[in-house]
Amino acid sequence: MASFKDLKKIYSIMKDVNIKDILKFIEKNPKLLKQFSKQKEPELNLNSDFYNIFHNLSPEDNTIRLKVRNFMDTEVKPIINDYWYKDEFPHDLIPLLKDLDICGLAYKGYGCQNKSTLLDGIVSAELARIDPSLSTFMGVHSGLAMGSIYLCGSEEQKEYWLPKMREMQIIGSFGLTEPLVGSAVAGGLTTTCKKNNDGTWTLNGQKKWIGNSTFSDITIIWARDIDTSDVKGFIVEASNEGFNVEKIEGKVSLKIVQNGLITLDNCIIDEKDRLQNANSFKDTAKVLKMTRAGVAWQSVGLSMGAYETTVKYCNERKQFGKTIDSFQLTQSALANMLGDLTAMQNMVYQLSLLQDRNEMSDEQASLAKVWISKGMRRIVSTGRELFGGNGILLEYDIAKYMADAEALYSYEGTAQINELIVGRSITGKQAFV
Repeated sequence: MASFKDLKKIYSIMKDVNIKDILKFIEKNPKLLKQFSKQKEPELNLNSDFYNIFHNLSPEDNTIRLKVRNFMDTEVKPIINDYWYKDEFPHDLIPLLKDLDICGLAYKGYGCQNKSTLLDGIVSAELARIDPSLSTFMGVHSGLAMGSIYLCGSEEQKEYWLPKMREMQIIGSFGLTEPLVGSAVAGGLTTTCKKNNDGTWTLNGQKKWIGNSTFSDITIIWARDIDTSDVKGFIVEASNEGFNVEKIEGKVSLKIVQNGLITLDNCIIDEKDRLQNANSFKDTAKVLKMTRAGVAWQSVGLSMGAYETTVKYCNERKQFGKTIDSFQLTQSALANMLGDLTAMQNMVYQLSLLQDRNEMSDEQASLAKVWISKGMRRIVSTGRELFGGNGILLEYDIAKYMADAEALYSYEGTAQINELIVGRSITGKQAFV
């Protein structure tokens, strides 16, 4: 604080200044006034890759990532909320997704690019950053459906189906979950298959929550062999007699994904359409293990979108005369969101490196899926809170992220099932019922 002597000194200087002369000088030098009055605006940092994870990509792979990001920002973001609201799938985007050349990205041969699962995961994150439903659509088609054929099909089956699916001429879905069987699919499938005397197979039962199934051309159906109790996989075409799909209505999460209830009523399948290398649930589990890291990346992508949306909103929303991002509580919340996100990114990045070296275990994939999806829930919840009342409006996006997060949290193994897989690896004891 200035002393009394200091104030007297300032006054003695100022009393000799002619204010009119100062005003005349300013009038003659307007640029000088602008220079003094202009204050540098604080820079907004929307970067959700705080530890530069994506910088580890090769220039070629990063170009693919940026191409996907630009597509989602320019082609998808302006229209996608309307489809979410109407519970419809944007079929017109399928040719554009095909042109991105990201289908079957990590598979070797059959017209695929043989890229890393790291890049495949990051692409899933870039899709989910704007719309988790489109990311799920690609995860089902390119991951679960193509992956089942890639891992469990014969060479003839792979040669026939995979190039067509990569070009998205054929859209696939994956039928494992049933109306009464979710987490217990390993030993409790009620959908059955029976080999007939002529070498064909008869399938009976129901599958529920099957994404893409209302419009897919083929569905991978997993069924229990009546004679041997082994789990087998089948490529079932939508035109097969005895195969029927009913759209599941009333969802409040991933509304763009078209989930179906499939009924198989004496559905006859040729032996050539049985996945020749799928002979037990262990083979089914190989597919789930491969795609589980992709779900972790989807959760990261959704969290990136929610975080960026929240930072931007807080920079624009004013209360008490200034933007809410200038308040301590807001900055604390944003810092915690970024901390969760950065930890999640680093965890799944390391998981993908393990997967690319064929060193990833079931428990490592499960730990990433459950821990990252929990972090995603914290991020979207904090973000919605910072939006206040606007946080429940679709136009502000955060409510959509929050709703969609619930599906990612639940599918590809619930939190509890994944925790028990990890717990078993820690203790050596089986805690499943």
